[in-house]
Amino acid sequence: MKQITLGNTEITVSQNAFGALPIQRVGMEEAVAIFRRAYEGGIRFFDTARAYSDSEEKLGTAFDGMRGKIYLASKTMAQTPEEFWQQLETSLKNLRTDYLDLYQFHCVNQCYRPGDGTGMYECMQKAKEQGKIRHIGVTAHKLAIAMECVESGLYETMQFPFSYLSSEKEIQLVKACEKANMGFIAMKGLAGGLIHNSKAAMAFMTRFDNVLPIWGIQKMEELEEWLAFMDETPSYTEEISAYIEQEKKELAGDFCRGCGYCMPCPAGIQINNCARMSLMLRRAPSDAWLTREMQAEMAKIEDCKNCGQCMSKCPYELNTPELLRKNLEDYRRVLSGEAKVR
Repeated sequence: MKQITLGNTEITVSQNAFGALPIQRVGMEEAVAIFRRAYEGGIRFFDTARAYSDSEEKLGTAFDGMRGKIYLASKTMAQTPEEFWQQLETSLKNLRTDYLDLYQFHCVNQCYRPGDGTGMYECMQKAKEQGKIRHIGVTAHKLAIAMECVESGLYETMQFPFSYLSSEKEIQLVKACEKANMGFIAMKGLAGGLIHNSKAAMAFMTRFDNVLPIWGIQKMEELEEWLAFMDETPSYTEEISAYIEQEKKELAGDFCRGCGYCMPCPAGIQINNCARMSLMLRRAPSDAWLTREMQAEMAKIEDCKNCGQCMSKCPYELNTPELLRKNLEDYRRVLSGEAKVR
């Protein structure tokens, strides 16, 4: 089992970590069972966030009394020092602990620095001095912001979307973190559900010794798949390399990852589903995408107000209204039989 050390922190864990965003979609009993099975299978690093509804509470329930045996990471989207302290205290209470191994600024639009007038980085420093957090990290979706955070030397970890669909620029970010001795946590290793070959996804991650992937898990069968890779880790073979190259060709260009940061939409459009419907129809085919209810949701695209809110909030800087229109056009071709999905 490969071990990953997050930069210059003391955090060294097995090669697969647990992303606890999806766990908010299941009940408490099921969540606790999944978390405990993850621990039993060798997972020691669990990543959550204040923004993930009851994810923290489920983690706290699952590992109550086991604090020294796991690493807990959470995040804050606070915009003011007052919000920062409120959210940190809530996270500590929910997780049933008096400290976090890693606390991260969540999905930042700027590189917080001491003396920048926001007071945010000073909050992190004070929380660390008080022993409430042990390491300071940051998560980002915009490459330029992420690089600025790395170059600042202020953060111990960087969490960024990374998968075998990532570009050379994103790989350079990973290498920059390695050079700076900064931990790299890979989120969205399955590109928001567009990647469905877990073996290829795992094999790709093994090429980077400084990358700790956090796999989003909400089902026991998903967890078992990642646990199986602990002892029998897929190798990055020529066959897998060729498969990944074909995948990259198929998904070339801009596409929605379904993160949902653009929501809510003033027109009521389910952007995180509708803006990537074409890909979901072809890569994760399901009759659910073609129900009358889903047709009605797709039809809402016609009501788009072109207000630009989704574009301003998109961490990938996509032209979301244009993507929505293209997906609606393709969706209607599928419904009419002009286009095939299987």
